[in-house]
Amino acid sequence: MSFHHIAIATTDMQATHKFYTNAMGFELVRVEKAETGPGEDWAKHFFYDTGNGEMMAFWEIHSETIGNEFPTSISQGLGLPRWSNHIAFGVDGEAGFQAAIERINSAGYDVVEIDHHWCKSIYVDDPNEIMVEFCLTTRVFDEEDKAAALTALNTDAIGDEPPPVVTMHKAA
Repeated sequence: MSFHHIAIATTDMQATHKFYTNAMGFELVRVEKAETGPGEDWAKHFFYDTGNGEMMAFWEIHSETIGNEFPTSISQGLGLPRWSNHIAFGVDGEAGFQAAIERINSAGYDVVEIDHHWCKSIYVDDPNEIMVEFCLTTRVFDEEDKAAALTALNTDAIGDEPPPVVTMHKAA
């Protein structure tokens, strides 16, 4: 099942727009504006096509009650490490993976690449301090993988897999 859209709030829509169009390669396709409560409360809802018909959306909230400045980092706002709650997008093939690195670097953002030995990912923080990821699955899961996953569900033991390989790609 696909998803329709993911929606998060931002306090800097201009920076968010620049990041998601230039660095991520998404296209703004729809904006809705509506009153959201009593008084002068209103919001804009921005929809970006991620390239496959699924969308990433952002709320620009204008509220007398909460104000225009609020924490937007989902993870840090919950007291968690910033990497815990993140949004991952799939890429098609090695060429798509390398193109994402180049596009994000060209837009002025450093990229961390991690080879997890079953997929490889690149990570970057958006202007809202939300980590976004492009991920390329590099092998098919087999029955042994599935059995190991079920075993891991019921134990806290750290496995014996090799550590991930980390590479830093600096912005141009």
